[in-house]
Amino acid sequence: MTGSTEDYAPHPHIGGRTAALRALAAWRAAAPGAPRVVVLTGDAGSGRSRLLTGFLMLCEPEYRKRLPLDAMDPSTVPPELPPPAVPSAEGLTAAQVLWLIADHFELRATGVEGVYAELAALDEPVTVVVPDVDRAGPVRAADEPARLVREVLAPLAATETVRLMAEVPRPLAAELVEGLSPGTAQIIDLDAPEWADPDVLVRFAQAALNPEFGAPELPFTVDPAVRLALGAAIGRRAGSPLVVQLAVNCVLMAPEGFDPADERFLPTSVGAALDLHARRLGTDSQTLRMLLAPLALAEAEGIPVQLWARLASAVAGHDMSPAIAGGLLLAGPFVQPEEVPGSGAESDGADEGRTLLRLQHPALAEEIRAGLPNVAAAQTQIAMSLLEAVPEQDWGKADPYVRDHIAGHTLEAGLLPQLLTDPGLFVHADPVALRAAVEAVPLEQLGAPARTYLRTAPLLTRTQAPAVLRAAFLETAFVEDGLPEYAEAIRERLGLELPWQTLWSLPVAGGVSAVTVGTLPGAEGAAATPVAVLVVPPGTPGAGPVGAAGAEGGESGPAALVHGLVQPGLLDDADLDRIVRPSEEERAAAPLGLSRGGDYLRVWNRADQEVVAALISDTPFTAADLSPDGVLLVATERGAKALRIRAAGAGIAS
Repeated sequence: MTGSTEDYAPHPHIGGRTAALRALAAWRAAAPGAPRVVVLTGDAGSGRSRLLTGFLMLCEPEYRKRLPLDAMDPSTVPPELPPPAVPSAEGLTAAQVLWLIADHFELRATGVEGVYAELAALDEPVTVVVPDVDRAGPVRAADEPARLVREVLAPLAATETVRLMAEVPRPLAAELVEGLSPGTAQIIDLDAPEWADPDVLVRFAQAALNPEFGAPELPFTVDPAVRLALGAAIGRRAGSPLVVQLAVNCVLMAPEGFDPADERFLPTSVGAALDLHARRLGTDSQTLRMLLAPLALAEAEGIPVQLWARLASAVAGHDMSPAIAGGLLLAGPFVQPEEVPGSGAESDGADEGRTLLRLQHPALAEEIRAGLPNVAAAQTQIAMSLLEAVPEQDWGKADPYVRDHIAGHTLEAGLLPQLLTDPGLFVHADPVALRAAVEAVPLEQLGAPARTYLRTAPLLTRTQAPAVLRAAFLETAFVEDGLPEYAEAIRERLGLELPWQTLWSLPVAGGVSAVTVGTLPGAEGAAATPVAVLVVPPGTPGAGPVGAAGAEGGESGPAALVHGLVQPGLLDDADLDRIVRPSEEERAAAPLGLSRGGDYLRVWNRADQEVVAALISDTPFTAADLSPDGVLLVATERGAKALRIRAAGAGIAS
């Protein structure tokens, strides 16, 4: 079945695919017999993204105005409706995609199950289109596409009020619709005979060679007869739109000596495109593949151009700088450079604007990776090279790609647990990418510092805190988890001015319901001892009864622990009746004030009302108190801790 008819103009962006467009339009219109769920799939490079982009143009009012709708087959044009939600999955975790959907529909849910429950309770169906599932996740080796299908898309597909379309890799297509009742879902596989459109490849090639659409003026592009014949030959031999694109890129970027009548150099596959281009330029294919190997193993948007030679040499095992210096024509057809502005969020200007290099398509990466003798070994060499690129082993000075994505490389190399001992990496790495990598490691393989990071990571990602505040989170978390040496390393080695120092943390089974600061007078003129009084469940080891319960000798009432406020340690023999609380006058005269909400605390300067520390918690605060000299006492359902607040700067703690 071809993608167009003689009577109608094809979609200008797609150039065909009429059968698939008809099915998508019927889904969008909720036509009788149309499925509620459509899964768009096919081989990598089959044109899934191009088809979906063209279809979404028909769903977006502004784009519809630019399309020749009157000339197109009416069965391929969906009705004009409000645009669907289109949360692209590229680079995102499954959870991030779900919350994009929740935000789009202004749901009030605070948990995952609540999102699906609210969607199911809607009076009218909602429409969701999820492209780029194959590109989901900040870390490739974490297999986020499978998680997205299982944890988000499958529950959405099962929700009767959701009309879902998703573009997914073929191995996940059947899993997405598994268990749905007959007629609910349809899988459109663009490589299957009923959906394939060989003519679209010819039209795609001819358009790509046309100077009217941006091609350079060359003998075989300006002559219409030669151009059409060459486009027909490329489209006839190519197995997919991606191969068409690569074939056109190769002849346009290196036209010297190209004979449009010689079909020997027109590829039939992605691998052939690499091999034939290298041969036409007089280079062996292995050199080209080694040049591109770092890009095939890269994370996120690609590698910085200045790291290309270093990483290519690491993978190849010898200096690739000369090949890269003279290999722009060789590698150019397969590489997509992108200028990325810096965020300005990190220190030393390391995150200024830069050029990233990525491959033209993930299928290229699959082809190159498949040709490597050992992917894990190649990733090991890349990881070692990235470590060597960290100036003075200071992660705060590292290139953003190195600090944010070395975890992804070491994960695939099988070395990530060994890397997760450096608090500097925990503090400076992008928490979304690092969390995704750490979560992909079996828990039993993680050391204590990595487990602390994993416990803290949800707050790091939730707050999107910069490095100094991530350091503050982690400093507290390490103290809480009995890893004081890591907390000290954050305070002393990283050169960051934290907004507080965590003095101690005390876990209490059953939690702490109330706290107060005070002083315990010393005997015979000795200095008073600052203390923290913690109200705990009766029967807590070391706790004594409070108030009337203590006087009557009962144990059913509240109990209290007395702990040093500044120095860690319980004061088992402390007499509660002798503890002196700060007076209202002392509190009012103190330089710092305290405000409290359900999951946050704010410490502020009384002089100018400036907030100097803002604490949040994944467990609601049950109590808090602030000593006149700036020691904050905090309680949750897990226990209590004390932080000495530094009056300069702002911060967040867990």
